[in-house]
Amino acid sequence: MQFFFDFFYSLPIFAASIIIVFMKENKYYTTFQKFAPADQALVISTKVQDILNRSYKKNFTPQALASIYGCIDLTTLNSLDTKETVRQLVDQVNQLEGTSKLPNVAAICIYPVFVETVKLSLLAQDVKIASVAGGFPSSQTFSEIKRAETALAVMAGADEIDVVLNLGYFMEEAYDEIAGELAEIKESCREATLKVILETGALVTPENIRRATILSLFSGADFVKTSTGKGYPGATPEAFYTICKTVKQYHELTGRKAGVKVSGGIRTAEEAVSYYTIAESVLGEAWLNKSLFRIGASSLIADIEKRFILSR
Repeated sequence: MQFFFDFFYSLPIFAASIIIVFMKENKYYTTFQKFAPADQALVISTKVQDILNRSYKKNFTPQALASIYGCIDLTTLNSLDTKETVRQLVDQVNQLEGTSKLPNVAAICIYPVFVETVKLSLLAQDVKIASVAGGFPSSQTFSEIKRAETALAVMAGADEIDVVLNLGYFMEEAYDEIAGELAEIKESCREATLKVILETGALVTPENIRRATILSLFSGADFVKTSTGKGYPGATPEAFYTICKTVKQYHELTGRKAGVKVSGGIRTAEEAVSYYTIAESVLGEAWLNKSLFRIGASSLIADIEKRFILSR
């Protein structure tokens, strides 16, 4: 008898819990429905090819190459990075200061422990210090550690923070956990810019990429970024197209402009111009500056410098 009494007594609590969970989840699906559904992969490939056929050649100019150069996050994220190798990277930027027709890169992106090294070595005032954080590249650690690592990187001098969206949560459709965690990381950023990395090579489908972009934007992301370049396929024009399309719709819905960053395997001027062209076509010329468009790369620097000289 006591069992049945306890069972019926607990029903209202159980029902309330179900309703709360349903309301939380329904909130996210309602938000997803405010955006146009993702195109099929074949449709996206056709649209991307049309964009490149129409505009790629006109964008392969010294002016576009210079603009792209100024949007690069010069990056080193290797297990063998040392203070000395990071200083050498910074020296690449310092040596061009005031001596090149190319602008400075947008930022130097490093692991958190090297933020202070960059801060002490960097001469250019308009180059930001970007740090990965939040358990990069897997994001599989405690939320408290993600917040602490973010805060420590900002305290050390980081202007920008790049974190990876928790793919485990995403695959479980634990959207409330994703949103809460990203919002807390954004708070830990204080005035620093937050870039959220989707790892599009792991998400694979356009619908996953669309939903991950929407979750990131409504959780406080200032930029949405394609990839870590670690362990999964890097950026693709098709994945970047889906991100750009979603960011455009977000701007139309909210009036807020979020930035886009492409990373993972971009090494040549041709590849960079392709992504630049997609951003121009989908988002418009207003996005073609370092405040709203970035490319994470290292070897791309040398190729653009060479092509810029040859194209003049």
